[in-house]
Amino acid sequence: MIVNSIISEYKRYKLLAEKTVQQVSDEQLTIVLGEENNSISILFGHIAGNLKSRFTDFLNSDGEKSWRNRDLEFEPRFTSRTEMLATWDESWSILFDTLDSLKDDDLHKIVTIRRVELSVTEALHRSLAHLSYHVGQIVLLGRNVVGEKWQSLSIPRGKSAQYNANPTKEKG
Repeated sequence: MIVNSIISEYKRYKLLAEKTVQQVSDEQLTIVLGEENNSISILFGHIAGNLKSRFTDFLNSDGEKSWRNRDLEFEPRFTSRTEMLATWDESWSILFDTLDSLKDDDLHKIVTIRRVELSVTEALHRSLAHLSYHVGQIVLLGRNVVGEKWQSLSIPRGKSAQYNANPTKEKG
C-alpha cells in the first residue's frame, strides 16, 4: 500500500517533467538561464544518473555506484532529444522495476547511499525530495523558455473556481 503510493508520486513527477519537455523545442532544451545554472537536458541527465545509480541493486549495494560520474551529469552531453529521452526512460525503468519488487515489509530494511545507512523508507523519501526539487527546476525553466505559449501543468491562474467545480487532476 505504501510502496504503491510512492510509485504514484514518482509517476506524477515523471509526467510533469515529460509534459514540460513536450512544450520545449530542441534548442530550448539546452538553454541555461544564468551562470552556474543547468539546462533542461542537463537536469534530465542528472536525474537519470541519480535514479540509475540509486536503484540499480537497490537493496544490496551502495546507491552511489563506482561507475557513476556525477560531475559529468552537469556537462552538456546529449546530441539529441531522442538520446536524452532514451537515457531518461532507461533510468525510470530501473526505478520502477525496483519499486515493483518492493513490498511494504521491505520499508524497514537498511540500504546505503554514500556509505550512510538509511531505511528503505528514508531512501525513498530522500529520492522523491531530490526528484521533486529538480522537476520543479525543469518546469520553471520550461515556463521561462516557452514564454506566453506555455500551457499550465496544473491549475492556471484565475481558474481555481472553475477547476474546483471539476477537479480532473486529483486522485479518485
